[in-house]
Amino acid sequence: MEEEKVVTNSRFRRVCVFCGSSSGKRDCYRDAAIELGQELVSKRLDLVYGGGGIGLMGLVSKAVHSGGGHDHTQSFDGQRVLTLLTFGRTQKTGDTVGEVKPVAGMHQRKAEMARHSDCFIALPGGYGTLEELLEVIAWAQLGIHDKPVGLLNVDGYYNNLLTFIDKAVDDGFIKPSQRHIFVSAPNAKELVQKLEVGQLETSGSLSFLSFFFLPFSLGKNYEFCFDHQEYVPVHDEVIAKLNWEVEQQSTSPPAAVEVVGFKSLQTEIAL
Repeated sequence: MEEEKVVTNSRFRRVCVFCGSSSGKRDCYRDAAIELGQELVSKRLDLVYGGGGIGLMGLVSKAVHSGGGHDHTQSFDGQRVLTLLTFGRTQKTGDTVGEVKPVAGMHQRKAEMARHSDCFIALPGGYGTLEELLEVIAWAQLGIHDKPVGLLNVDGYYNNLLTFIDKAVDDGFIKPSQRHIFVSAPNAKELVQKLEVGQLETSGSLSFLSFFFLPFSLGKNYEFCFDHQEYVPVHDEVIAKLNWEVEQQSTSPPAAVEVVGFKSLQTEIAL
């Protein structure tokens, strides 16, 4: 009974994971994907992802699906995995698990991933993974959402990205106050712990958003250090809140799907 109470009071219960449709050339990437899936199961967190049963996507989804069973209450129809597959995908996606929700294209898929999840985690990946990660970071910067973002920096995979962000701040392209919109960690357990830190709710405790956005120093080894000043996003202009509720599009067969203005993007890009 006590365990159910803790789960109910959690700041988030559904985690969106961005990762590659390739497994990479090193075992550490595959191990990290499986470890993340197992960590989500241990925390009773549901998985939302972009679909596909191959590469790191397949490893993390199957780890959650096989480890969590199908009797978890208050999840997607009793499942722990929500798969968002795009109509007309040309790539081989492999066997999917969990609840499959078809979407009309890349843009709707990303909107649905954001709408159904409470936080974001990025594993190693390619162009698509990087694009998804930076997009949700930019949305947080603009005040479109306040959902936490975590970077799973497996064996220093994202060190160059972190160095780039430091350089962008130093050269005036990113405000110092917006430098630490996301957290990073070398392993799944530590990263999930950082994302859960702010589950302390009001009534004398820091709210999640206040705690999550406390500025911290990012040293050469990207350690997570705290200051006691609350992060306040600085906006260049007033940004209207994004409505995550995208218009319902037809769930007809692929031949009947037409996304006006985005025909040139119908060829999917592997994540």
